Amino acid sequence: MTDSAAFDYIIIGAGSAGCLLANRLSADPECRVLLIEAGSNDNYHWIHIPVGYLYCIGNPRTDWLYATEPDAGLNGRSLRYPRGKTLGGCSSINGMIYMRGQARDYDGWSRATGDDAWRWDHVLPAFMKHEDHYRGANAMHGAGGEWRIEKQRLRWDILDAFAKAAEQAGIPASDDFNQGDNEGVGYFEVNQKNGWRWNTAKAFLRPICMQRRNFTLWTRTHVQGLTMATQADGSSRCTGATVVRDGRRMDVTARHEVVLSAGSIGSPHLLQLSGLGPAALLARHGVTPRHDLPGVGANLQDHLQIRAVFTLRNTRTLNTLASTWWGKARIGLEYSLHRTGPMSMAPSQLGAFTRSSPDQPHPNLEFHVQPLSLDAFGEPLHRFDAFTASVCNLNPTSRGTVTLRSPRASDAPAIAPNYLSTPEDRKVAADSLRVTRRIVAQPALAPFTPEEFKPGLQYQSDEALATLAGDIATTIFHPVGTCRMGRLDDLNAVVDARLRVRDGRGGVVAGLRVVDASIMPTIVSGNTNSPTLMIAEKAAGWILEDRVKALIPMPALFTA
Repeated sequence: MTDSAAFDYIIIGAGSAGCLLANRLSADPECRVLLIEAGSNDNYHWIHIPVGYLYCIGNPRTDWLYATEPDAGLNGRSLRYPRGKTLGGCSSINGMIYMRGQARDYDGWSRATGDDAWRWDHVLPAFMKHEDHYRGANAMHGAGGEWRIEKQRLRWDILDAFAKAAEQAGIPASDDFNQGDNEGVGYFEVNQKNGWRWNTAKAFLRPICMQRRNFTLWTRTHVQGLTMATQADGSSRCTGATVVRDGRRMDVTARHEVVLSAGSIGSPHLLQLSGLGPAALLARHGVTPRHDLPGVGANLQDHLQIRAVFTLRNTRTLNTLASTWWGKARIGLEYSLHRTGPMSMAPSQLGAFTRSSPDQPHPNLEFHVQPLSLDAFGEPLHRFDAFTASVCNLNPTSRGTVTLRSPRASDAPAIAPNYLSTPEDRKVAADSLRVTRRIVAQPALAPFTPEEFKPGLQYQSDEALATLAGDIATTIFHPVGTCRMGRLDDLNAVVDARLRVRDGRGGVVAGLRVVDASIMPTIVSGNTNSPTLMIAEKAAGWILEDRVKALIPMPALFTA
């Protein structure tokens, strides 16, 4: 390997967005595409067994091992903050839930950017383009694409009873959360194929992309910063990146574009390290500011889930089913023979979308219901039968930050979500626990005599419930918004509607885009992985469109 290399496109981050982009851009044999991933290959067996997320999160082989700053809204607690560090990125360690959000999310993005391209009816075709939905093609879903969507391969009596109780509480049954209005209760659809996790490396890199001669993949390669140049007219251009690979520092050059797809933590951090960010922050940490962009690392949004646990009688849950060696052996045998049962489980199986109070104009809560309970993620299951009803505020008003700590790329950034920092979020937290209690009190669950183990019925007032939420709530791993897009006159927007990085002077930095969940102006009303793929699908079209324009000679403006 030499100390420099040149490509047409350099994609930084082989996660959900990066894998799709690599596939689309390298489809043109004339485009030389480099995909860079800091983690290793996705050949760890627990990546592919659905329940293996338990062994991937918190594992340095597959997780960046981030943690949040102590958070006042969480009564001083710090949370583990998993981010995928392997081929496939977060799609290799996430909950596998296929969810688009609500149509109003994307219509809001369109208003925020002034671009109709982000309206629901314009993003729906981008979702459908890469879908391979088990129902087949119809008005709402695609078939034959790379991204497999299947029904879950299990059911539980207690989950069926919870669904019935939710209906009795006024939440309609739903067999498809992805038609633009996800209000309802039903089992989640998952990104799996025949009982195996279906990550973006399988979907978009293997086998076609890996066989293309114009495609190059570098794993275990750490980007140190972007390289920038000043053009003849005084504007800036991103020309490539400096990386460390196999212990050697080298420069890679992009003839057309560098695309940052390092996620809502990695992308703003890399921009800041490269001198693009809040000038005072950068200078304070020894980075020379190149473009003063106050929005880089701001606007962090996440879904905070409040985990309520209820003990049960007259049924078995995973708590006791997996409590003996014989039970574990039966679970393993079922998966080995049929690819069904608890080892095929997504972390959450049953979902519900509803309103925290009647005056809410749209569903603003999402439930993830599980036939198990534990004190905290990574802790042992309880020794008694129970279920967990986790509920999150889909549209939080709290905003946090991602900021560099030093000029060294090896130093993790400071992540400060600022959960529950607004009165609105604290009110929704309190009301969401009341909704949980109302569902559990319905007749459908009465045969199982559920009793509230956590948080406990002694907490009743708004203040008590909001404080309690700070004690027991945890992230559901949906950080977005830290490089948000916006209108040209929005000084805090990091990218424009076509995801080109702005220069803080009314223009854009040539040759540089951000394409991942960090560009969301507001968080979607659901899980974030598949919306990230949609974003990448849209961006791939724009990048290729710009390439065609660049290759077409401009007509002469004057003739002799």
